[in-house]
Amino acid sequence: MTGRALLAVLAFLALTGQRAPILVPDVSQHEVRVRQGFTGTNLLLFGAILDADGRRASQPYDIVVVLKGPTQPILLREKGKRFGIWMNADSTAFRSAPSFFAVASSRPIDQIVDERTAAIYELGLDFLQLSPTGAIDPDEQTRFTEGLVDLRRREGLYKEDPKGVTVRDGVLYQARIALPSNVITGRYTAETFAIADGRVIDSAIAEVEVTKHGFERFVADQADQSSVLYGLFAVLLSLFMGWLAGRVFALV
Repeated sequence: MTGRALLAVLAFLALTGQRAPILVPDVSQHEVRVRQGFTGTNLLLFGAILDADGRRASQPYDIVVVLKGPTQPILLREKGKRFGIWMNADSTAFRSAPSFFAVASSRPIDQIVDERTAAIYELGLDFLQLSPTGAIDPDEQTRFTEGLVDLRRREGLYKEDPKGVTVRDGVLYQARIALPSNVITGRYTAETFAIADGRVIDSAIAEVEVTKHGFERFVADQADQSSVLYGLFAVLLSLFMGWLAGRVFALV
């Protein structure tokens, strides 16, 4: 949000007599362009928590920022040892799982809110809400959820930083969240929560669009629009590269 927009909001609140604090968030990049050689980027999420008259908030607030990527269905398989061989054993499907999920807070979550509030607003990886397909045993769902979180944490796609938000003078806050090179394209939402005395006082959302550009976008568009031709081309390219590698090694 620009400074002019912030002034307009403050003027409106002053005229209407609203006394509740307001949260004004923004993000350093509203569009992240994925090009060849993309190695990831850092997003700066920042803003202010103010009273309706534009002054410093009358009480201290904790800030929690949740950055969430596009959701997608996922089939998760668990490997087990059968007859001395590791193979796919149990599996479960989730209707929607965030492709990216990061939480940054001014203090550890358990020092800011209770478990019930954290679960309502998904303030942390322990409170991530996934929707399984069909009936599933609660213990099994917990096991698969923990497995998914652990897998994506190791891939850099799920993360938590209990001291990732800094608040200056009780007004300005900022957090840095790294997007790794393996993020998928789509719309990302950065939701910021202002919390006092264990209650969420206000929340606001900023959006970031991750898009592909250049040759990567051409390949992605062809895969979506002409999947059959794209598949044939991929097979032919693989055969050609195999033949070329064979010729090179034969000449060496």
